[in-house]
Amino acid sequence: MSLDDLHLNLRNLTADDYPQLKSLMDKVYDDIGGAWPKLTIDKLVSEFPDGQIVIEDDQTIVGVALTALVDYDEFSNPHQYDDLIGHREVILNQPDGDAMYGLDVLIDPNYRGYRLGRRLYEARKELCRSMNLRAILAGGRIPEYHQHADELSPAEYIEKVSRKEIHDPILSFQLANDFLVKRLLRKYLPEDEKSQGFATLLEWNNILYEPAERVLESRRTQVRVGAVQWQMREFDSVETVLQQIEYFVDALSGYQSDFAVFPELFNAPLMGLQDRAAQRDQLAAIRFLSGFTERFKTELSRMAVSYNINIVAGSMIEEADDGKLYNIAYLCHRDGTLERQAKLHITPQERRDWVIEGGDDLRVFDTDAGRVGIQICYDVEFPELSRLLAEQDMDILFVPFWTDTKNGYLRVRHCAQARAIENECYVVLCGSVGNVPSIENLDIQYAQSSVFSPSDFAFPHDAVLAETTPNTEMIMFSDLDLTRLTVVRSEGSVTNLKDRRKDLFDLRWRDWSWKSGANLEDN
Repeated sequence: MSLDDLHLNLRNLTADDYPQLKSLMDKVYDDIGGAWPKLTIDKLVSEFPDGQIVIEDDQTIVGVALTALVDYDEFSNPHQYDDLIGHREVILNQPDGDAMYGLDVLIDPNYRGYRLGRRLYEARKELCRSMNLRAILAGGRIPEYHQHADELSPAEYIEKVSRKEIHDPILSFQLANDFLVKRLLRKYLPEDEKSQGFATLLEWNNILYEPAERVLESRRTQVRVGAVQWQMREFDSVETVLQQIEYFVDALSGYQSDFAVFPELFNAPLMGLQDRAAQRDQLAAIRFLSGFTERFKTELSRMAVSYNINIVAGSMIEEADDGKLYNIAYLCHRDGTLERQAKLHITPQERRDWVIEGGDDLRVFDTDAGRVGIQICYDVEFPELSRLLAEQDMDILFVPFWTDTKNGYLRVRHCAQARAIENECYVVLCGSVGNVPSIENLDIQYAQSSVFSPSDFAFPHDAVLAETTPNTEMIMFSDLDLTRLTVVRSEGSVTNLKDRRKDLFDLRWRDWSWKSGANLEDN
């Protein structure tokens, strides 16, 4: 499967999806009877549409979670799977139930390894919170138990799985998703020979209560950002760099971050793979670096999908078809799509030593965790750009940067903080640290990555949500409340965006379509 063709979408199951659902269930559940009848699925979709969730790739269903509403007191006690099933295999969904019951989660075998099951579990949790339900319950099969039944009791087997001494494909996954084993169920699904009829009663408790809504269609209001203050170091291969990147992506994903942010030109140490004489030709060295960009784009897109996290891939050098070089930030969405933002303002050093060109496009990107913009380092020192993005309802501005001295860093920092105040948005500043004398084209580094907010009562008194220790490799997290932006923009102590004197001045983006040969008279 090519990542270029992968485009994932999370939505609710409909009755029209049954042929695809049946095909997938017959493939995955060939050992326990295959798919539910169409009548079963139609009734479940009709009675509890929000609880039936699918992941599709280009309109092909590749993952499914089926869920029913139940009475917590009844199903948190010993029961059998048949207690959920009525006449003609109708699932006994209780519209007034106070808990969700996970019936099935299944992933197409060809799509395993992308952590799609985790996405379905997270969607269930979001729905549970939004409906103010007490918990999610599930009877979990233990399909590897038959291999240990001669030496272990079911309780002993569960204990060993919980200690990770044994891996069970279902129980290990559920434990990794914050479910707790509440009790052992006997004769839960008698036809399940691999589990020998045993199952675990699993529970995830909802400690939050939010207004009820169709969660899959709602706009996210709570966003977690994770940034990597990256240490520049010598690398002996491309694989070593990618391994380091994946280490950080894995860590940020483990803390449920919606975004992983890397600094400007974070893969620059790869210029050190040339011999010292070749590195002295600065233009040739930067062209050499651009040769790795396509592979990095592919690998970072894979990580975004696999770890279910949007990646702001700092920036990398890209060589255009005409041979010109650009400094490009890539936004790798966790649905598999890839978008780009060029650096528009080029510093004197980039222009003189590397002959970097400035881009000519500025965009706000829609993500599943807000509307975001990206400005690479020097660009944030030009306030017009951020204001143009703010006029397109930008929530978060990401600023990957690379500065050598403290005064250079402070110039970027103070401008970034001003952009947060002026445009009533969050600004995430992410830089690199460390000095590598052995690499000819790597300057010294100074950074203190930070997250800035508007300056008002709903935010910290200094408008700094988080910041790292200067010049130390580390990761940084910050939880951003997008609802607070809406409030401050309309009801803040001051309302910068709303109070602009448009009768005195305005700001516009020039139409550069002529550069690509378009006829302006046709537009």
